[in-house]
Amino acid sequence: MFRHMMKAKLHRATVTEANLNYVGSITIDEALMEAVDILPNEKVQVVNNNNGARLETYVIPGPRGSGTICLNGAAARLVQPGDTVIIISYALVPEEKAAQFRPKVAIMDKDNRIAELIDYEVHGSVK
Repeated sequence: MFRHMMKAKLHRATVTEANLNYVGSITIDEALMEAVDILPNEKVQVVNNNNGARLETYVIPGPRGSGTICLNGAAARLVQPGDTVIIISYALVPEEKAAQFRPKVAIMDKDNRIAELIDYEVHGSVK
């Protein structure tokens, strides 16, 4: 048996662009992708903290160090620049490894820089 586990997360990133005329996907700063081990074309879930919208799409790398978080295509209708989003990828992990599996979680600041990089989550609020 496999379990579907959170593998990576960009917590409270700020949307920098929403481009309705681009072909699908989410563009993420390549350095942020590497920090949490998200690959180009990897499926992610995007949760919009401002309106509760949730969507799935795939990732394309954006300019390194730019802080880019851009929703493209139809997904652009569900976010606005300035919205706060959570971007999550998941992995199927064998049952015997699931309990020890640790995600890479980046807590973002308002400028889409990593404020903290952790491998766990505990119940509580982000300040």
